[in-house]
Amino acid sequence: MNGEPFAPAVSARDRAEAALRVLLPIAVLALGIIAWELVVRLQGIPPYVLPGPVLVFQTLLADWGLLSGSLMVTLITTLQGFVLAVVGGVALAVLFNQSRLIEYSFYPYAVILQVTPVVAIAPLLLIWLPQEAAVLACAWIVAFFPVLANTTLGLNSVDHNLADLFRLYGASRLQVLMRLKLPAALPYILGGLKIAGGLSLIGAVVAEMAASSAGAGSGLAYRIMESGYRLNIPRMFAALVLLSVAGIVIYFLLAWFSHVMLRRWHESAVMREA
Repeated sequence: MNGEPFAPAVSARDRAEAALRVLLPIAVLALGIIAWELVVRLQGIPPYVLPGPVLVFQTLLADWGLLSGSLMVTLITTLQGFVLAVVGGVALAVLFNQSRLIEYSFYPYAVILQVTPVVAIAPLLLIWLPQEAAVLACAWIVAFFPVLANTTLGLNSVDHNLADLFRLYGASRLQVLMRLKLPAALPYILGGLKIAGGLSLIGAVVAEMAASSAGAGSGLAYRIMESGYRLNIPRMFAALVLLSVAGIVIYFLLAWFSHVMLRRWHESAVMREA
């Protein structure tokens, strides 16, 4: 009568669902790789047009020393741009929340910065700034607006009744911000971080490609462009695989961090665990 007999059945169903969520994407990926390899072999497609996954993997192992170094260059730039975007976006969103005058004055320019294609900005930045600073600036520009927009939305979405209650008890603006607005905006901030993580990688790659057109660079995007010029398509695919894996890892790390921060109190994480 207390419901205990039903607990094992629910638990088993949840475990089966969790297993399917993990196994089905892996199975689809495996089938796709097998189909890719079969098409390349049966059609006799040359490697300089479309290499098979086996050749790509062999190239990845053979060129690991070169590609891993380029991967670290790209990841360091991505991390630096992401950190700058988080710090700058959250800080500016707090200023916007505290002063409507500042928000009305500067938010339109943040929108303009966001809607301007980074591929058009990158060549100018490479002229005005040193190469590393220009690549970092591109990674920051792309990742900055999602953090700013989500944090601003979260801070402005706090229940006004709770804000009035804080003021009724004599809370200062700093106390309202630290104890009410920032905790309430945390899901929005974390959502912005998940978006910004992948975008910072995209910004770094676009800037590296622009730099490689001038014969400079050492990141993975540079290796991709270099491999294309030399018709070393297997190495190009190997670098693309590393970029994809890096983006996936970044997303899942940020998703895990978001879940850890929210799982004990926010509905989105609590319901998922349930």
